[in-house]
Amino acid sequence: MKTIEKAKVISNKFIDGNICDMVIECSRIAREAVPGQFAEVYPDNGVNILARPISICEINRIQGTVRLVFQIVGKGTKLFSQLRSGDTVRVLGPCGKGYELIEDVESTALLVGGGIGIPPLLETCKQLNCNKIAVLGYRSGSFLADEFREAGAKVFITTDDGSLGFKGNVVELIKAENISADIIYSCGPRVMLNALSDWAEEKDIRCLVSMEERMACGIGACVGCAIAIKEGDGFTYKKVCKDGPVFDSREVCR
Repeated sequence: MKTIEKAKVISNKFIDGNICDMVIECSRIAREAVPGQFAEVYPDNGVNILARPISICEINRIQGTVRLVFQIVGKGTKLFSQLRSGDTVRVLGPCGKGYELIEDVESTALLVGGGIGIPPLLETCKQLNCNKIAVLGYRSGSFLADEFREAGAKVFITTDDGSLGFKGNVVELIKAENISADIIYSCGPRVMLNALSDWAEEKDIRCLVSMEERMACGIGACVGCAIAIKEGDGFTYKKVCKDGPVFDSREVCR
């Protein structure tokens, strides 16, 4: 159930270039959140009105906190990056539909993230009780990679510039390493998700994709985040913020 909380900032720091790592205290949201969901964070400057959707990176129910790892892309996220410990910020959450976690301990889950699509997969990785492989794609750098290893995943890294790990995209790495799995959890740019979905369909592997679309309201009212979903011989539209952000890749028109 979504609630609006006046959350207290516990910590806020940069972890890689313009990637910011913020922990906020919001006990009701932390109690209800599941991997793959997101929070709507409101700028509190009297100028920028619309909330910014940020994926939930980690959930700590005991401490009542959630971790938000985001990239500075505009005025709103820049304001969030300037918040300090003790500051407060309005947050709506948890929003959307998260990942369906498999329960078979003998299965293998493949987590595939690209860029700022990597953070929501960390809590997913932590809550999965099975064999885990993480393929993480960066332009450069490797933020959060060590935390995936600590969560029990075998980690493969690919970078666009070849500065670390494999040079190329995530699907090229998966093919080069002959990686296979029983289910895929993914989040990243649409072009990455499309290529991964095609590969998963070819291999007959179920693939869950978390769609990154522009959102305004975060509650399904504005219809600004609608995407085409297959329906019979045609298609319909569903809202990423309400019906997603997680969809089965076989549903999504591409």
